[in-house]
Amino acid sequence: MYKSILVPVDIAEPELAEPAIAAAVGLAKGAGAAVRLVYVRSLVPITYMEFVPAGFDAEQQEDAEAKLAAIAAKIELPEAQVSAKVLIGSVHGEVLAEAEASGADLIVIGSHEPGMLAYVIGSNASAIVRRAKCSVLVVR
Repeated sequence: MYKSILVPVDIAEPELAEPAIAAAVGLAKGAGAAVRLVYVRSLVPITYMEFVPAGFDAEQQEDAEAKLAAIAAKIELPEAQVSAKVLIGSVHGEVLAEAEASGADLIVIGSHEPGMLAYVIGSNASAIVRRAKCSVLVVR
């Protein structure tokens, strides 16, 4: 079945990822697969960099890593089967790149009812579904 499952998580709204994490864990238990959580931080626009205090980026990275690690710690799988990584960039681009780099054979992504903005610019979930080279399970 699956050997490596990637689950994108938004640490600002972790409850949206709960169904996706639960589905990934269920699949992982049956197959002995690894589950990798990823969170993608946004880039700070270069025009704002002069207003950002020194160390801001490092603080944001540490905070995101701690929050993602707390979510990963709640997963009911052996510690060796769970990992977490914080990335920087566009959500769908980084998730797809991480899926390919880590050899993920399944992406499990949470979704919600799209708002008007998602209809205008498209959602990350739909971009991942369209462009992924591996299977994608969208969970609501």
